[in-house]
Amino acid sequence: MSHLLGIDVGTGGTRALVIDERGTIVASATSEHVPFASPHTGWAEQEPADWWRAAREAIAAVLKQPGISGESIAAIGFSGQMHGSTLLDGKGDVVRPALLWCDQRTDAQCREITETIGQARLIELTLNPALTGFTLPKLLWVREKEPSLWERVRSVLLPKDYVRYRLTGAMATDVADASGTLLLDVSKRAWSETMLKELDLDPSLLPEVFESPEITSSVSREGADATGLRLGTPVVAGGGDQAAGAVGMGIVRPGAVSATIGTSGVVFAATDRPALERGGRVHTFCHAVPGMWHVMGVTQGAGLSLRWLRDMMGGGLSYDQLSETAAGVPPGCDGARWTPYLMGERTPHLDPDARAALAGLTASHTRGHLVRAVLEGVTFSLKDSFAIFAEMGVPVSGVRLGGGGAKSPLWRQIQADVYGHAAEIVEAEEGAAYGAAILAGVGAGAWPSVDGACKAIVKVASRVPPNPAAVAALRAVYTDWRRIYPALKGIGATDPVAAT
Repeated sequence: MSHLLGIDVGTGGTRALVIDERGTIVASATSEHVPFASPHTGWAEQEPADWWRAAREAIAAVLKQPGISGESIAAIGFSGQMHGSTLLDGKGDVVRPALLWCDQRTDAQCREITETIGQARLIELTLNPALTGFTLPKLLWVREKEPSLWERVRSVLLPKDYVRYRLTGAMATDVADASGTLLLDVSKRAWSETMLKELDLDPSLLPEVFESPEITSSVSREGADATGLRLGTPVVAGGGDQAAGAVGMGIVRPGAVSATIGTSGVVFAATDRPALERGGRVHTFCHAVPGMWHVMGVTQGAGLSLRWLRDMMGGGLSYDQLSETAAGVPPGCDGARWTPYLMGERTPHLDPDARAALAGLTASHTRGHLVRAVLEGVTFSLKDSFAIFAEMGVPVSGVRLGGGGAKSPLWRQIQADVYGHAAEIVEAEEGAAYGAAILAGVGAGAWPSVDGACKAIVKVASRVPPNPAAVAALRAVYTDWRRIYPALKGIGATDPVAAT
């Protein structure tokens, strides 16, 4: 039987996952990345060469598993962290470390974009505002701050597309990942000539853009030698991690919504139209499903909040042990509150200077209270996206959970109670790598469409119903929680000592 390979180039590592034509996972492996560098507050950079090293290691690991070989892989799909700026010179060499999705240095460039294009016109052109995480402001920052390096730049690729380039020799991307650059006309699913012209960027910098299941290239001789994959194996466009992850969870039709908690947190709703939110509080991107779009709200510091708390507490507790300490704490944490703005915030505040806070603490609060406050605070932040979807008329018929937030029984229940919907968990909760493999299968003809593939192989394993009493209690707590951000806005954004 032939196999399908999905490769997900994440922030923390690269994952390779192999499925068969029934959608069964038959092999997987992950190779961790060197942690991203943060040479200044709010900066986040990675070396693209490390992504390629990790991809080679993960691919080699799955090809060593029983019954799998380079010859058995029928097609390959890619996914990866969005928004990162990988800058190459005319020889295809990396010019500087890539600026990542969570890098916050580009506030001035965002203002420049907004002033140049106009806020309303910018959202009409790209369906999104200028945010520090997006790719375009990063390009302008390098052009302004590092002009000698910018003079060498001949190509701009997103993280997964750099690994594709190393594997195939081809420069390509997909409409879903390209939506997060602020250079795509999301409604038309094509690069925006207007944005490129008005920001004085050469169109030749950008790769060709494809629909996610389309074949873009094939494994080159160099790629085959480096990985053990078969020369000529077709490679499809794939999708940014959120769109590919949604495919892996079956979020491909209007009304289907996912809430995924990794380092960041994302609420993702599939739509059959390019829905516009004029305030730019949520993103509207092309979906990895041809002819579909999605609306997405983002919490920058979701799983990051729990990791931060774990590291600050010390003691070497696992995430499961942390959850156990919070198991007996009632909804609302006896007044303890957490706002998860460790890396600024996107939805709904669009504020790179937002700061996290523990509030409402008393001497009677325990470690368990703090853990549950973090779980609730992250979930409240994600609920902000549901509130905006309701304003936009985006339907929500069910919620599927993904990422680390789907692995904790306590966090699953908190999400069901805060969202007020039953929380579904799919059988193959593998996220973006699984979605990338599905897209590869559609490109190879294993299934006639992305929707058809998901109907055939994505199954719900369990459902967590909301607790009516907890729903009512947390609705009141959410109202109280929303008062924290405006009350603390601006505090800590500028360090008066560092400024002197």
